Amino acid sequence: MVAQQHRAAKADPQDELAARLRMLQEVSGRGVRALARDAGLSSSSLSRYLSGQTVPPWTAVIALCRLLKRDPRPLRPLWERASNPLPAPPKTSRQVQPPAPPAGAPRPPRNDLPRDVPDFTGREAEMEAVLAAVETGRVVAVDGMAGVGKTCLAVHAAHRLAAGYPDAQLYVDLHGFTAGREPLDPDAALRTLLAALDVPSEKIPQEGGIEPLAACWRSELAHRRAVVVLDNAADADQVRPLLPGAGPSVALITSRNRLLGLEEVPPVSLDVLTPRESAELLARASGDPGGPDGRLAREPEAAAEVLRLCGRLPLALRLAAARLRHRPGWTVGILVERMAEGATEFDTAFAMSVRQLDRAQHRFFRLLGLLPGATFDEYVAAALAGVPVRAARATLENLLDAHLVQQPAAGRYRLHDLVRLHARRAGAEHDPPAEREKALGRVLDYYVHAAAAADAAVSYLPPVLEVSAGRPPAELPAFAGKHAALGWFGAEYANLMAVFEAAVAAGADAHVCELPRHMRAFFARRCGTTHLNVLFEHSLAAARRLDDPLQLAEAHSDLGFARYNAGRMAEADAAYQAAEPLVSRAGDARAEAELTMRRGYLRWDEGRVEEPLDLFRRAGRLYADAGCPTGTAHAIAYEAWAKLQLGHREEAARLARTVLDLPHTDPAWPPVLTARITLGVAIAQEEPDEAMAHLERALALAREDGHRHNEAWCLNCLGVALRQAGRYEEALAAHRQAFALLDELFEEHWKIHFLYGHAETCRLAGLPEEALRLHREALELAPRLGYRYAEALAREGIAAVLDGTDPGAAAEHRAAGQAIRRELEPDARPA
Repeated sequence: MVAQQHRAAKADPQDELAARLRMLQEVSGRGVRALARDAGLSSSSLSRYLSGQTVPPWTAVIALCRLLKRDPRPLRPLWERASNPLPAPPKTSRQVQPPAPPAGAPRPPRNDLPRDVPDFTGREAEMEAVLAAVETGRVVAVDGMAGVGKTCLAVHAAHRLAAGYPDAQLYVDLHGFTAGREPLDPDAALRTLLAALDVPSEKIPQEGGIEPLAACWRSELAHRRAVVVLDNAADADQVRPLLPGAGPSVALITSRNRLLGLEEVPPVSLDVLTPRESAELLARASGDPGGPDGRLAREPEAAAEVLRLCGRLPLALRLAAARLRHRPGWTVGILVERMAEGATEFDTAFAMSVRQLDRAQHRFFRLLGLLPGATFDEYVAAALAGVPVRAARATLENLLDAHLVQQPAAGRYRLHDLVRLHARRAGAEHDPPAEREKALGRVLDYYVHAAAAADAAVSYLPPVLEVSAGRPPAELPAFAGKHAALGWFGAEYANLMAVFEAAVAAGADAHVCELPRHMRAFFARRCGTTHLNVLFEHSLAAARRLDDPLQLAEAHSDLGFARYNAGRMAEADAAYQAAEPLVSRAGDARAEAELTMRRGYLRWDEGRVEEPLDLFRRAGRLYADAGCPTGTAHAIAYEAWAKLQLGHREEAARLARTVLDLPHTDPAWPPVLTARITLGVAIAQEEPDEAMAHLERALALAREDGHRHNEAWCLNCLGVALRQAGRYEEALAAHRQAFALLDELFEEHWKIHFLYGHAETCRLAGLPEEALRLHREALELAPRLGYRYAEALAREGIAAVLDGTDPGAAAEHRAAGQAIRRELEPDARPA
């Protein structure tokens, strides 16, 4: 038995490795040839590996283990011993000692720097900033959130500087954010650094506190060229005594906090890697060979998910890469599954950053994880935490300095995805569900009331219903005018959508019912109109659950208007019919006037004549009864527009001038815009100069207002007026600009309003083929949208183009158009 143990102890590593490989073959159930083929090896080579004649390359061992889904790491020490056998020990029992250095010879310079990572990736601009700061000021502070690569950058820079600072390359971890350890005291840090310089103990002050030690340190550096890395500093007080004084030595500091107390030290703040750098680091750190044979290339969607889960943080990327590198049997998809299984190493890292916060700040940070949107401002943060805006601003500044919060733009904040995840987990652990529910409720309240305030600065009509959802926050942003309000909507758009979804999920029906109503004006100017249909569908369902007749009437009316703007005419009509009895029973003149106007738009586009005119006039009277002169002006402006389309130019011009004479403060007031367009087209033949002035002014106001639908409308009407004035080239240019705008807005259905005018300009400008194409586009679009009058115009337009070339086809189209006119209204509009 003793002899067997002795033989085992003396076993050749090459033989033992071969035996382990033969065990793998047995487990596989394959013959040598089949195993070699499946592993991508030659059968003769595999035979030599299995027999112990040859030590296989490590890549062959990995190939066999990957094929059989075994971890190769336990074989690595054995393979290394087999590949690099130790030389035979000397026959004498006396140990050979290395030669001692000559007496009095100087010790080599101290180099404590950690190993420079071989896969250092990106950071070109940051590295240049560090080196430039060292060259000019000899000290630089690198700050950033946990895992962003501060230490890696500082150590990499120190290695690059080492040749120029040959007397010492020192490194000390100050443990400012090390789990389970208190930050290193400056006294202990100084004594460590002085010992690293071989300063005799009798020269190091033992009494008098920190100042004599710091002076000794500065004195020793004064006659040396040394580079010192002060890693993981807690704050400015900890690191200040460690800085070099006079002399050439340099120091590189890293900290998760911005070291604001070191005013003379330039900061270099690190952000996450770029997407390209992240992908490159993951590939390099995982040992992926790249190309089509690499694991990352074979699973591009899973690789992209790894990058997303890592949040482009270098530490997270290296940890994920290490899992791939050491588990050759894993697919990238398996890595994604493991990474999504809960808490990670980063929870520990972030917990150390959060530990420096006081109780109120910690609560504030945890609550930030509840915010539904991507970015936020101090107002919503204050509402979330239930604190004054001034207190929220101060706490955000502290979190910003601690790199727990980022600031992508002035006044806007965000959490990195991994930080947000940590905040949510910490909140779930520390905050009762009722408190988190109340905080989210305050966020929903804030956004409904803030959207209402912004809408009031944009819309020219006061709301039919006041905000009833939740409680108004203590403080709201101040909107100096509509452009400031539109800017707020633009900055908050993604958040508003996220908040709406959160309100739907939480069953907050009042918020779901009211929020989209305050976004209509913004959508019309910036986002198009079709997406509003989805929001108002949810609003209608919420209004039904609230069982408030006026809320339900408004929800039906709003959904109908959204359907109308999306070109869904039959559905719009159904929604208006559902709203009408509810509005009548509510007895609210403003709500009834608004619904009446909307029904007038719909009836006009369907091709009716007398009914929409009556509706516009009735709406004007209702607005007057409700004491809303702006609404009355809007109704008169649309009555003028309808008169113009009917060919009553003089009456249209008279009504338009009536609106223009009304007092108002906003140059882009919608009734005035409509009146200018109407007047410009109405007098284009008789007063072309005045007409063009009105239309160009209307176009400038629409552009200034940022209302791109109105801009397209102005351009198209300018084209019509220019055509009437005989200026065909300019008219064609205006029409084409209008259609280019609609293409940018992806509002295909809006083209139905402009196709006839553009086609007529083409026909009169001598472009019959282009005119035919436009009329046929209208003929295809109109029946689908329910615009019967546009269909009649298109057929009559085709007839006008074909009169000289195909009289028979022209007659058929003209007859079809006239039939549609008779169907729509006995008193049909002239062509």
